[in-house]
Amino acid sequence: MTASSTFGLSSEARNLHWLLTNLVEEVPGIESVAVVSSDGLLLLSSDPDRNDEARQPGGGRSGGPRGSAADLATVVSGIGSLTIGTAKLMDFGTVKHTMVAMDEGSLFVMSISDGSLLGVHGSADCDMSVVAYHMALFVGRAGHVLTPELRSELRKSLETESAGSTR
Repeated sequence: MTASSTFGLSSEARNLHWLLTNLVEEVPGIESVAVVSSDGLLLLSSDPDRNDEARQPGGGRSGGPRGSAADLATVVSGIGSLTIGTAKLMDFGTVKHTMVAMDEGSLFVMSISDGSLLGVHGSADCDMSVVAYHMALFVGRAGHVLTPELRSELRKSLETESAGSTR
């Protein structure tokens, strides 16, 4: 996150950017992070240079690195929908978090509030318990400020950022 990406934002939005930056910088093995709204829209990303891809139909992927925030937002939204549907089908209550361990990395999805999700792509050698702990801290700190107004502000800032980069 660059300072310019938070220029003109409310203090809550700047704090959320700071929390995301802190998560990425302080937790070893985190490759990419995305905060996604309940309707699957990217709200916040650890990879601001690739945010345009998340706004294009089909993800706009053009051979970029696997696990970019644009790809992550799409996957997080899909996994979120799948696990919520599964929990309803099985009548097990709400989904708190999902972890997927793969040979080359890990994927973590955690509920924030009102259907918003935090998604983290971790490297193969990340400590899953440390990542999960720091994600829970992020959710605890961000959950109460991620209001509909803040979500709208974050979406507008991404759209403004996108319009500025296409000129």
